[in-house]
Amino acid sequence: MSKDLKRLAEILLDAAKSAGADGADALAVHGASVSIDVLDGKLEHAERAEGTDIGLRVLVGQKQACISGSDLRETSLTTMAERAVAMAREAPDDPYACQAEPGEFSKIRTAGGLELSDPTAAPSPKELEDDALKAEAAARDIKGVDQVQGTSAGYSESAIYLATSKGFHGGYARTSRSVSCVAIAGTGLQMERDYSGESRVYQADLPDAATIGTEAGERAVTRFGASKPPTGSYPVLFDERISATLIGHLISAINGTSIVRGASWLREAMGQRVLPETLSLIEDPSRKRIGGSRPFDGEGLAVKSRAIVELGILSSWVLDLSTARQLGLESTGNAARGTSAPPSPSEGNIDLKGGTRSRADLISDMGTGLIVTSLIGSSINANTGDYSRGASGFWVENGKITRPVNECTIAGNLREMLGTCLAATDARDHLSRRIPSLLVERMTIAGA
Repeated sequence: MSKDLKRLAEILLDAAKSAGADGADALAVHGASVSIDVLDGKLEHAERAEGTDIGLRVLVGQKQACISGSDLRETSLTTMAERAVAMAREAPDDPYACQAEPGEFSKIRTAGGLELSDPTAAPSPKELEDDALKAEAAARDIKGVDQVQGTSAGYSESAIYLATSKGFHGGYARTSRSVSCVAIAGTGLQMERDYSGESRVYQADLPDAATIGTEAGERAVTRFGASKPPTGSYPVLFDERISATLIGHLISAINGTSIVRGASWLREAMGQRVLPETLSLIEDPSRKRIGGSRPFDGEGLAVKSRAIVELGILSSWVLDLSTARQLGLESTGNAARGTSAPPSPSEGNIDLKGGTRSRADLISDMGTGLIVTSLIGSSINANTGDYSRGASGFWVENGKITRPVNECTIAGNLREMLGTCLAATDARDHLSRRIPSLLVERMTIAGA
């Protein structure tokens, strides 16, 4: 398949040059996936998808255009390139449109050392169904579980190939196998649900399906009998399951697109403290068997480990070539792209480092407050960082979990929340975003 993708990309580049493009880059992507859903011990839904997509970006002077398709005939590729060039000629000038130069290219063109593609045989639909049935049965076996809403198992494999008219050529493949389960405790208006789900690059690394189902059932049962927490100002612990969303707001705020538009609550924060001085936020694209790893970025640039926030101080934006030009800086190797749009900045693997205390210690020290395990809806002001979300989880009194809670809203300001947060040590190593539980000193809770 890699040879086929390379051939498609090269045909597109040649066609773009013949049509009059001054520069071009082509992306060819092949993907295949199988998903199995079961319910009440029976197969409910099975789906298989497979296809190859191609994308072409052309530059004519400082004008650019993108076009994508799935018709792989050579005549269609030629027509596609001609249309892209015609579109670019009618587009407005973009003074920041550019391509990476040969001296900037990544020397690594494959993902051989990153182990992003499992070499073992893909699972059969029957094997996936067995996984889903095993997880569902394990969830049902938990005392207090009244029903299992749905259980799924899936497998996917994909390959990409990027080629540019400046001379970059590179490609790699990915795989993923997953199992998830949603369990319900209670009936009628007293129903509470929770879930468990795991995904791994290598099938051998995936936990046993029964373990996943058991966890889903146990989580649902602990939520039974939930009620509203009191209204007031209290400490809030973001459980490791959802803490990455909190750091995600920081990552979004330092994305180059947000910064050049001036639509970020951190637009003036470079060199300032945005996390406690004990914490650092590290991007590492070279972790083995991790979904967010990559050998090069979407423009063919080298990627490397770097500190985004170092000992609490914001030290870098997340940039591609275009946003870097607009800010008078250099790309951070964070370009990402699909087949239908030009490159844009996006982060990969993220680690929040510096936490020294266990989750249990943070709960013990928080006194009276809220542990959030699930978030609902979102109201985030991108310019001010004002934060408000629906939440559910557990109420803590005197440092001990006392009861499950739901139907509440938590609110605060992200700059204040993150600037004083405490990090635990419970981040899971297999995740692309290794973010531990985070204790926010104080937030407004609207409950009973």
